[in-house]
Amino acid sequence: MTKQNTKNGTASAAAKRQVTDRFVVEFRKYTTELSQKFLERKPWVPSDESKVLSFIPGTITKIYVKEGDHVEEGTPLMILEAMKMKNTVYVERPGTILKINVSEGERVPKSKVIFEFDLD
Repeated sequence: MTKQNTKNGTASAAAKRQVTDRFVVEFRKYTTELSQKFLERKPWVPSDESKVLSFIPGTITKIYVKEGDHVEEGTPLMILEAMKMKNTVYVERPGTILKINVSEGERVPKSKVIFEFDLD
């Protein structure tokens, strides 16, 4: 049931934005209404393995590498201190460090790019 505007007889803006989607699961057809929040959501983007991001806000207390260093899997990169915990961040894949975007003692927000790599 849609609301009618009494002045010109048109459906309300909320009813106009209603979107339905159809999909099939194991040979059964379903129809669902998609909310505005769902339609405006941020799309998923795969992570870029050549960048190391801060996973929580905190302070960089120690950096073990420098730009141009070739690192192997398991090499410690830095210590990120957050909520009185010291988190050591290790290399996941071998490569060369192209750029370090932080310095020791710097406070970083969540999801900041800290290291950029050229992966092997």
